[in-house]
Amino acid sequence: MNRFLSNVTSKIDAKGRVSVPSVFRSVLAQRNIQELYCFQDFVFPAISVGGPDVLDRFERQISAEDPFSPDANEMSLLIHGGGVFMKLDAEGRLMVTDFIRDFTGITTEVTFVGRADHFQLWQPTVFQETQQAAREGRKLKGMRPN
Repeated sequence: MNRFLSNVTSKIDAKGRVSVPSVFRSVLAQRNIQELYCFQDFVFPAISVGGPDVLDRFERQISAEDPFSPDANEMSLLIHGGGVFMKLDAEGRLMVTDFIRDFTGITTEVTFVGRADHFQLWQPTVFQETQQAAREGRKLKGMRPN
């Protein structure tokens, strides 16, 4: 499977690194993603992580707009001003930098959350609460998660 699915919580080591779950590393390898594009999610207090193709998709959206339009400028602020490139180390670990910590509130553990073509880094309790709220919201609307 070449999609990021499920969620896994991992501890951050004493040097500030966290091991990316093997199922996620497998998807990165299948997609031949060497460099990770990480950006601050537009809705949730999470860092979204994908390959350069994710950045390319956003840049195509921007280029379809008038470059001076408010929409293009806001999108650029979010994807360029709120994004960085990172790499995994040889053991498949990601450095949990201030960029990640400051935006998410992550301290000692990270929950990796699959989002199909990318995955996210969440503070574990916030993820659990947000997922539960989403489940309750769908239940109240009479919708079942598939």
